[in-house]
Amino acid sequence: MNGAAPPCRIWLCADDYGLSDGVNRAIRDLIERGRLNATSVMMVTPAIGRDAAAALQASVAKSPHCAIGLHVTLTAPFRPLTLHFRPLDGDMFLPFPKLLRSGLLRRLDAERVHVEVLAQLDTFKELFGRAPDFVDGHQHAQLFPQVCDGFLRAVKQRAPEAWVRQGGLNLPLTQRITGLKTLLLDVLSTQFRNKARRLGLRFNPTFAGAYDFTREPDFGPLMRGFLKGLPEDGLVMCHPGFVDETLRSLDPLTTQREKEYAYLASDDFAALLALNNVTLA
Repeated sequence: MNGAAPPCRIWLCADDYGLSDGVNRAIRDLIERGRLNATSVMMVTPAIGRDAAAALQASVAKSPHCAIGLHVTLTAPFRPLTLHFRPLDGDMFLPFPKLLRSGLLRRLDAERVHVEVLAQLDTFKELFGRAPDFVDGHQHAQLFPQVCDGFLRAVKQRAPEAWVRQGGLNLPLTQRITGLKTLLLDVLSTQFRNKARRLGLRFNPTFAGAYDFTREPDFGPLMRGFLKGLPEDGLVMCHPGFVDETLRSLDPLTTQREKEYAYLASDDFAALLALNNVTLA
């Protein structure tokens, strides 16, 4: 007699741990509730340090299936850890549209990216006592042309057992979503996957979670769409958080973070996972 199909395990990853205390608290709370099984940590932001790292490790100890990754940050309004990183906007990284444009025009120095990513990986190890479980990038900068070369080499050098996050659907062309943002991520991810594969680095098979944050849509219907057809080890990106003054000063994504938190903490989300036979365990 055939039993029920085993649940499909996916990654639900909260980005931006370390951005602000409010973001940190929301992510830790969801981890302890079993509503996240991954979070990626920024190393160049005001709310990361030994206390924040220790608090995250304490939360993960209550939810042992949760992975901790590095959220490599290479865009404004943040500043590099390395002295000679270029190009800069004043003393900050370039805004992400300028960084993407510079990469497309082959105006970046992959070696300087490599050195900066090494510094962020080393800082992660200092705080957490080990290499990250996975490595991704703030505003998907790890996928940008030239950036990906320095990024992948650094991961291979410092964290070869970690998997890296690609942002594409990795499906036949006829099945891809054609929205502008998802299409761009899909195109950039094709090259990223090929280069990661050549270096022997693992990556998530598919990706979901991109949407127009500025419209502040209802997160429940979005999550239903993200989960539809997601395969084993597919990844959904999310950005839960509580709004505070630090967050307001650094990032335009504010109140939508609280909407994401509220939905992920809700009984509706637990029911959606069960309905789709999906697990985070």
